[in-house]
Amino acid sequence: MDFRTILKNLDLKSTPKRLAILDILSREPTYLSPEEVRGRLKERFATIGLPTVYRNLEELANGGVIVKVIHPDRKLYYFFCHNKEHHHHFVCTSCRRVDDLIFCGVHEIEREVSKTLNGTVSSHIMQVFGVCGSCTAGNKGKTV
Repeated sequence: MDFRTILKNLDLKSTPKRLAILDILSREPTYLSPEEVRGRLKERFATIGLPTVYRNLEELANGGVIVKVIHPDRKLYYFFCHNKEHHHHFVCTSCRRVDDLIFCGVHEIEREVSKTLNGTVSSHIMQVFGVCGSCTAGNKGKTV
């Protein structure tokens, strides 16, 4: 994956830290907290601060390169989604895996908002949380 081109298209500089963040997140099938990202970055950048990590994660999320996972534990996590088509995510609260959901019910919601509220929808985010089949089969069932 050409992260330099992705960053250039977002008018962001291809800094070593941004490239490292993208590399770390792109290799993970699960979401990571900013603290976890920082922990992995410290192997390459001994003095990297958490504010730098947060700022870079937010810039990448605002550019649509990574996805924010707004977890029920009220913490913010990040995930690199390889699928660039419109879709949503199922987030396993046991193993932290994130899977694509191709279903999107926004058209029905738009009709309902228009009909009952006389309003319009300008954007939407949908994340479904639960326990994946692998965790259910393994009786993990605990939430993170």
